[in-house]
Amino acid sequence: MLPLLRFCADGREHGRHDAQPFLAQKFALTESELAELLPSGKQAKFVNRIAWAKSYLKQAGLLETTTRGIFRISERGRSVLADNPTRVDMKYLERFPEYQAFRSGQRFANQQDEAVGSIQQVTPEELLESGYLQIRTALAADLLAQIKLASPAFFEHAVVDLLLRMGYGGTREDAGQVVGKSNDGGIDGIIKEDRLGLDVIYIQAKRWEGDVGSSEIRNFIGALSVHKAEKGVFITTSGFTKNARETAAKVSSKIVLIDGPTLAELMIDFGLGVSTVNTYEIKRIDSDFFVED
Repeated sequence: MLPLLRFCADGREHGRHDAQPFLAQKFALTESELAELLPSGKQAKFVNRIAWAKSYLKQAGLLETTTRGIFRISERGRSVLADNPTRVDMKYLERFPEYQAFRSGQRFANQQDEAVGSIQQVTPEELLESGYLQIRTALAADLLAQIKLASPAFFEHAVVDLLLRMGYGGTREDAGQVVGKSNDGGIDGIIKEDRLGLDVIYIQAKRWEGDVGSSEIRNFIGALSVHKAEKGVFITTSGFTKNARETAAKVSSKIVLIDGPTLAELMIDFGLGVSTVNTYEIKRIDSDFFVED
């Protein structure tokens, strides 16, 4: 990871393709090594390694995303280079709390690290699940980063699209409505709870960095009261304070709070803003096939 960080030391914005020639030369890779593919046969191993190096450095706060697919070194990254480390690897990044939080979301991460020295410590199925969870955690973080770079209007539309994907209301034409105006009374969207429109759900979407407090929840409750609504969904890219959650739980109206991590998980589960790259099947012996009459 250190060569990639040094490549970004100029402070300019870069894409993954910019770094490839530099890193290929740095590691003196041959043409055959550059062409080597992952077992899936769908991506070059070299490109995959760069993508993960960039992802880990971003999770640790050493790189930052500026626009889609574009990144640059952060102040923390400059500080790390100023210390002149001999190596930047996953162990080195554990000194940063953001990276620790990222790793703690991976169920078998510790077992996977230990398994490098002794494969008997975990089963192949556990290693596969560990890899899947690691990819999913990184994807969720990237999704939130992309959403935070988008406009508030885009976020409001995305929230309605997500609820439609989850089965509320049917189609956008007859089910979802984005309000998104300065005088919307604290409501960013309206969606039918079912295809018949027997009830409606009011939506508030906040593309924030800091946690949403109880005052915002009270404003949302007031907006629901004005519309004589019984159900609401408050979605944010950040989180909710303890007081905010307690405030939402006290009212008679049914209010669901969705924070940033939950939003990203739902987007992955319902295929919004993501696409499938590879599919792996795990097979086992069909014992019935070998039964002889």
